[in-house]
Amino acid sequence: MYRNLFTTLWIPLVLLGSSAASAAERPNFLFILVDDLGFSDLGCYGGEIQTPHLDNLAQRGLRYTQFYNTGRCWPTRASILTGYYPHQVHRDAVPGHGGGGRGRRQAWAQLLPYYLKPVGYRNYHSGKWHIDGDVLTAGFDRSRRVNNQGDFFSNRGNKLNDKPYPADFDQEDYYCTTATADHAIACLADHQQHHADKPFFHYLAFIAPHFPLHARAEDIEKYRSRYQEGWESIRAARYERQQAMNLLPGAALSAVEVKQGPPYEFPQTFEKLGPGEVKYPVAWGTLTDQQKQFQSTKMAIHAAMVDRVDQEIGRVIEQLQKMDAFENTVIFFASDNGASAEIMVRHGGHDRTAPLGSAASYLCLGPGFSTACNTPFRKHKTWVHEGGIATPLIVHWPAGIQAQGEFRRTAGHTIDITPTVLELARASRPSDWQGKPIPELPGRSLVKTFAADADLDRDYLWWRHEGHRAVRQGNWKLVATNQSPWELYDLSKDRSETQNLADQFPAQARALEQVWNTHLQETIDIVSQTPQNTGQRPRKKPAR
Repeated sequence: MYRNLFTTLWIPLVLLGSSAASAAERPNFLFILVDDLGFSDLGCYGGEIQTPHLDNLAQRGLRYTQFYNTGRCWPTRASILTGYYPHQVHRDAVPGHGGGGRGRRQAWAQLLPYYLKPVGYRNYHSGKWHIDGDVLTAGFDRSRRVNNQGDFFSNRGNKLNDKPYPADFDQEDYYCTTATADHAIACLADHQQHHADKPFFHYLAFIAPHFPLHARAEDIEKYRSRYQEGWESIRAARYERQQAMNLLPGAALSAVEVKQGPPYEFPQTFEKLGPGEVKYPVAWGTLTDQQKQFQSTKMAIHAAMVDRVDQEIGRVIEQLQKMDAFENTVIFFASDNGASAEIMVRHGGHDRTAPLGSAASYLCLGPGFSTACNTPFRKHKTWVHEGGIATPLIVHWPAGIQAQGEFRRTAGHTIDITPTVLELARASRPSDWQGKPIPELPGRSLVKTFAADADLDRDYLWWRHEGHRAVRQGNWKLVATNQSPWELYDLSKDRSETQNLADQFPAQARALEQVWNTHLQETIDIVSQTPQNTGQRPRKKPAR
């Protein structure tokens, strides 16, 4: 059913050039999102972690080297599924108007499945949600919602089709990443059995490798001794591999910011975790043996979690192949933010006597190995320097992308996913909602980049999170941490943000600051005119 069919019955969806096929039928979509993955964690982006299935998708598809998220989990998810900057839809804060993790989207800010349904798509969700509202009312047909983000070994608190599992329900030998893939595979198998005449959109959102660092013992053992050489050594080796594969030509390895600790202060946490925890990414050789063992084990668990995600993605791919759907499924893979420097203990606490990585432990990666995971960039999750917002993006679609193993250096953003899917699905959005105009999508379709790097006809990309702020226009990027002066970088020569040019090019800095301020004001105008959704469902349906 899902093999690529060539026909003259339809005018081709889009001219992809001689390097891509024209698929008469609408493609399927599998969007895979992971949580707190560093830019260099995958083998195909320079890492030493074993990710053969993702590496294979990259080798037979495309790797984007300048793709961005929002720097944080819930804003990125809003941007992926709405096509808007999260601030425009109350999913990140702007001055005077709140918004953020508890903000509610406006009625016109529907999620992608809402626009796919009218053109025949079935829509599935497996994993983390972290978006306001229920899943099924947002247009999904089936959902497994992982609300229990504090214990990878328990199903308690999770929801199936927006309804809680029975209080006494818990699977034997349960592990969240595997269970998430199990649900995705079950949805796909059911789709083949009962809805094979329809295309599908599947949003597969793994929580891993987000803290707490929980992994199966056999996965941890694969990496038990791998990281005892320390974060500087791992970082240098990743950078060398990136340079050898020409991933980031000309990018320097930024200096380790040894005074940059976690983004949030929880002093009592260090007492709970014990003397092995380290607040700053100081020189590895200055650590005690106990600290080295503790830190290297944490990184081993992080690697095990990434490894397990790849294993489970392999099972999902196998299901697509069994369904004969693999060739005409557009697979995206990305991370919601960079690796995390956070150190905290939440949920059930941390038992120092328990094996690290087990259910009774509660660990975060921390700034030392987070710096290595984000190689070659600066800073971490929550910041909007490159280490916080740069993500791998793999796109694989045999029926529509002829190029194999190529890089795409076009600058893109998670706001571009919705326009891309809508174009390929030949789906549309209305220009108004209940008689009032809807703000235009800031994102741009990536479809023309499937054949070659291309100008997306966009003036700028914009960020703001917890006072951190940035704007990119062409190769110029203006960026600042909360309460700090602006920094200016030419990313064509300095992707790692090592040479601040603000004093050398003050006019360029001022011009970009004006762009940033103008967009902020436009966003404030949108959210002030369109209040947060009260939960009422609108009656008007989108135009077909």
